[in-house]
Amino acid sequence: MPAAEKPAARASLAGSIAAIGAHGPAVLVRVNRGLRALAADLEAAVVPGTAGLVLPKVEEPGYVRDVSAAVAELEAERGIAPGTVRLLLQIETPAALYALPAIAGADPRSVAMMLGPEDFCAALGAIPGPAALLGPNLAVLMAARAAGLMPMGFVGSIGQFQDLEAFRRTIAEARQLGFRGALAVHPAQVAIMNEVFAPDAAEIDWARRVVAGDAEARAAGRGAFQIDGKMIDPPVVRRAEEILALAG
Repeated sequence: MPAAEKPAARASLAGSIAAIGAHGPAVLVRVNRGLRALAADLEAAVVPGTAGLVLPKVEEPGYVRDVSAAVAELEAERGIAPGTVRLLLQIETPAALYALPAIAGADPRSVAMMLGPEDFCAALGAIPGPAALLGPNLAVLMAARAAGLMPMGFVGSIGQFQDLEAFRRTIAEARQLGFRGALAVHPAQVAIMNEVFAPDAAEIDWARRVVAGDAEARAAGRGAFQIDGKMIDPPVVRRAEEILALAG
């Protein structure tokens, strides 16, 4: 958005948040990185109805803590329950890769972390694609998982919305890698991500049988058991439990 249009966007933000939230979705607001712009964005965005802020170009843990402290002040001033507004962290520079564990664990307000593929590749001098993005995406995924955050993203360009079948394959690969959501830049991407990231009926059925079988095995003093001819042990049970959590 051009800088000249940002004041008007901030002025209308509270109304937009209320209007979108009235239809059920959790409202996330992407703020700007520079301190002056960020301060103005926080004043406009931390209002009742905002579920989270997307922080771009996060490079070190202190920045996350500073933003969280400012959000806490605004929550207190505006009668918003403490911790309501969560943080989603975007990794968009090579320098941030060296601080991923510290960034992911910097503040309890953080709930998700993702790679920003376009900005990251621009900083890297690379073309967005699997060759440049697989390693960084996996690094972000591992750091997010280690810190208990939701790993978001996919290995590809976020601007890929004209070939929706290719985008569907990209999201399916992301889910197989362990990602559990992503940001979109076009409405056509949303339905695909909602469908592919969500467990299907067969997965849910398998997960329910695994969890039930685990309960029976533990009651019998066994640490492993079989389902469909395959051994089920604690790591598989944890995967089943995650599938059921995703299914709601």
